[in-house]
Order: sequence, then C-alpha cells, then structure tokens
Amino acid sequence: METIEKIIGSPVPLERLPLPADLDGRWGRNRGSALLQIDAKTDLEAVQTWLAEFEHSPHTWRNYRKEVERLLLWSLLERGKPLSSLTREDLVAFEAFLADPAPRERWCGPRAPRRSPHWRPFQGPLSEHSCRQALTIINSLFTYLVDAGYLAGNPLALRRRREGSSVKPEAVDRFLDPALWHHVLSFVEGMPRDTARQQAEYERVRYLLTLLYLLGPRVNEVVSHSMGSFIEVRGKWWWQVTGKGRKTARIPVNQEMLGALARYRTFYGLPPLPTPGEETPLILSLKGSRGISANMVYRIVKAVMKKAADTLEASQFHQAHKLRKASTHWLRHTAITHQADAGIELRYLNKSARHAKLETTAIYLHADEDRWHEAMEKHKTQG
Repeated sequence: METIEKIIGSPVPLERLPLPADLDGRWGRNRGSALLQIDAKTDLEAVQTWLAEFEHSPHTWRNYRKEVERLLLWSLLERGKPLSSLTREDLVAFEAFLADPAPRERWCGPRAPRRSPHWRPFQGPLSEHSCRQALTIINSLFTYLVDAGYLAGNPLALRRRREGSSVKPEAVDRFLDPALWHHVLSFVEGMPRDTARQQAEYERVRYLLTLLYLLGPRVNEVVSHSMGSFIEVRGKWWWQVTGKGRKTARIPVNQEMLGALARYRTFYGLPPLPTPGEETPLILSLKGSRGISANMVYRIVKAVMKKAADTLEASQFHQAHKLRKASTHWLRHTAITHQADAGIELRYLNKSARHAKLETTAIYLHADEDRWHEAMEKHKTQG
C-alpha cells in the first residue's frame, strides 16, 4: 500500500499508471489456470485488451475506460491489491465507495484534462443509476477476462440483484425536443459554402444528420457499412444493417432519406442510387476518396452541436447547455423518441431500434408524461 502511494501519490489516468511488480496482477489470487486466449500478462494489459474491443465506438470506449479506471485505481490505492485479486467482499466495498468516494479531496474534483495534475476519477458521488451502470460495465469486464482464461472467476457474478426483474428502465432524457432539433437543422442550412471545402463540409453534415435522424443507427454501424447496404425490395428501399450482437435487420428508407442519399452521391459524381453490393463507404472523407472513422463521426456531430449551441447562448442558456452535451447517441435517442411521438407503433419502433426487449424501446414513449404535464397546467392555486 505504501509502495503504490509513494509511486503515484494521487490517482492518475490509466496511461500514466506505473505498477510495481507485486501489484501488476501477474500473481493475482484470481488468475486463471486455463489456456489464455489473450496475450496479456498483467492486469493493465488485460484491461487494455478488453477496451480495444470497443475502439470502433469512441463514446462507449470512453465510458468503459472511465469505469474500469476507477476500479483499478481504487483496488490499488484503497485495497492495496491488484484487480486480479479482488474478491466478492472487495466489490461490495467498491459499490459503497462509488456512492461516496472518500476522502473527497483525493478522489473528487472538477472536470480537468487527463494530463492535468488536478485530474480526478470522480466529480462527486454517483447516483444509484450511475452505480448500477458502473457495475454492469465492470461485470462485462470480468466476464470477458474469465472467458479469455485470464481470471478464474467473476466476483461480481455472485451479486444478488436487489432491483428485481420487475423494475423498469429509467426514461430516456438524452434527446433533443423538436424545437431544438429544428434549430440544429437551421444552423446547418446557414453553414458557409463559399469555398469547395466549405461546400463539402456542408453536404456531409447535412447528409450525416439526416441519416442519423431518419435511420437511428449506432455510430459504429455508420462507419462499418457501405452504400450498398441500401437495397431495393419490391419497389421499396431499405437499409440493411448488421449491428449489435451481429444481428441483421432492415430499416425502412423514406423518400426524404433516399433524396438525401441521392444528393450526397451526386455531389461526389456518383449515380443517384447505389448498386447492389456497392462498397462506397456510407460517409466519405471531404475529398470523397475513402470513408471516415467512428471517432470522426462523433467529432463532426459534437462540433455542429457546439456551434449551434453558441448561437443560443445569449437567449436560451439551458437549451444551449443541452446542445453542448448532445452527441451521436443523443441523435439515436432523438430519432426513436420523435418516431414514438409521431405515433409509430411500439413493435415497429422496436424493429427500427433493434432492441432485444420491448421494455427497452418503451422508455422512449413520453406521451403519458406530456399529458400529465398538460393536466397539471390546468391545476392552479386560483381558478
């Protein structure tokens, strides 16, 4: 314990974490005896191998890194043991720690760059929902390491689910209401188009936002599919997508989406509609010579949201604040929520979202909440 504290002092990000030999996990009590399926020799290497599985989805990768980073630092600094020696009792203590990271001055602080000496793993205690999410991610890590033969067992597998199977998921609130979404579209239409590069940026943003809103894809699905994934069946166009869990589905492509696709392709000198099996990337680089990464898609959307938020700062501070938080996944939520508000049946919403359970799709239904709020507007102290 004293050794690791002398080495790193305060918690530091994973990429700056030096581990002494007795805490790097080579001799962890929970190390597996089966044939290893990964090359990792230390806990940090094993964690990095697991994280590499999510490199195609920058948002997921950052969230997962954050949670496992907290666990690894806590294990070293508070328990004085490597991650591969953690027991069920340790994880009980970690769950309590998430709700109250103490001492606060050591573990908590305002948001700061990862290279800053003021960086801390927490901004404050986690909510009950955030604690559950953290443990779900950590359970995924342990399950992966057990399957890889790196760990002998998953200490979180023993955890009894206190919530019970009848507890419904929390309603989604990370979406843009119609007025805010239309503000984003208006901002895009006002983007400069004086140079060839500006015109290419405008065309790409216009097409990308249309695709994210009308089809509701995950960002990794955008970059892993070609334009040949748009197919015509019996005179109607569909987007054939293979997504989470390697499941393939067909999403209806309406005339607006088809028009946006044709416009984007024509801009790059391509025929308006793709041919079967065409390998042209779904989103192109500005020169049109290749596709772009998931990280680039994420950064394009974040940049648009930030600039659109800047135009609201003076008149609608709270809306501007919400826009700055918006990301690619927010647009997936926005797409599903607006489809629900338009009256599309739950069974069709579920197919478009490609959720495993109807209950997951149902969290996008806000009509009852709206009616409740409208009823409360009529409830006044003076009639």
